[in-house]
Amino acid sequence: MSTVDHPTPDEASPEDRLARLGIVIPPPPPPIANFLTYVREGNLLFLSGQGPREANGYLHTGKVGAGVTVDEAYVHARLTGINLLSVLQDVLGDLGRIKSIVKLLGMVNAVPDFCDHPLVINGCSDLFVKVLGNRGEHARSAIGVGSLPGNITVEIEAVVALRD
Repeated sequence: MSTVDHPTPDEASPEDRLARLGIVIPPPPPPIANFLTYVREGNLLFLSGQGPREANGYLHTGKVGAGVTVDEAYVHARLTGINLLSVLQDVLGDLGRIKSIVKLLGMVNAVPDFCDHPLVINGCSDLFVKVLGNRGEHARSAIGVGSLPGNITVEIEAVVALRD
């Protein structure tokens, strides 16, 4: 039996957790219009909405409930979370500087009678908790919309508190 201390999941760094999950953070996606990807106000970062963009630029599109399943959209929301982490990594240089994820707003491009928006946005929420531990827990809204830019399936924005 080894006596070497290993970090528990709560003590592991976000980078260690990403590695264990097999996630490589890509470069941050560029803005698609005339806006900044983030604004810092004091110890808060307001992240502009990100979508399900693969590292190669491919965007997942379509309407959830009509051609896109909840399970597929969950994966798209997880990918969107990775893109939000990409912006954070680029801005902060170290995800350990995150004090907490304060709030997420998740928008789902869905048919009018779709009602499982929270299950879709859990893709991002679950990722943040796996990567950041209790610092990834957050307040959240998950809503359905009639369309999103480029017909993407999900868009998520975040408010993040930073360590002093």
